[in-house]
Amino acid sequence: MQGTIGPDWIESGGAGRDTIKSHHNVGGLPEKMGLKLVEPLRDLYKHEVRAVARELELPREFSERQPFPGPGLGVRIVGEVTAEKAEIVKKACQIVEEEIEKAAGEKKMEMPWQYFAALLNDKTVGVKGDERTHLYTVIVRAVRSLDGMTANFSDIPNPVLQKISTRITNEVREVGRVVYDITNKPPGTIEME
Repeated sequence: MQGTIGPDWIESGGAGRDTIKSHHNVGGLPEKMGLKLVEPLRDLYKHEVRAVARELELPREFSERQPFPGPGLGVRIVGEVTAEKAEIVKKACQIVEEEIEKAAGEKKMEMPWQYFAALLNDKTVGVKGDERTHLYTVIVRAVRSLDGMTANFSDIPNPVLQKISTRITNEVREVGRVVYDITNKPPGTIEME
């Protein structure tokens, strides 16, 4: 049993549809696996899955939590995935989540549908103290959406973005630059890979 939902198979192409994005749970399974595949949510969109969870009276921390990519943090790393990069993006994501949840809880901003940090493959020049640095760039991504098929970037107040940037560059030593992604879907996708 797996949690495939409508956007997964729609975006994965086939049957005359373009492949927008490959999803780990669509098309990646062997034809002969000796198991019956069950996808009870296959034709639902995320907001409909949440409605089912509410109807089943599941706790809000399950029904309302933000989507997390099935393949894990690897889709938030552009380029080669390494243990070092996974640790960087894990730390950066934690900071983004903490600061956005804190700001939304204090009513400083609307809670986004999904929010995270992603790591670019290239390093950029910067300065720490009196020394030149060559460190990674982190992208902060936050979007508003109903179903994940389309999304608009979230309006994060500058003081919140500033706090996120300061914390990431101070607490994640491998990062020297933080940028905010204001691309809607389409033309972009929500995740990076």
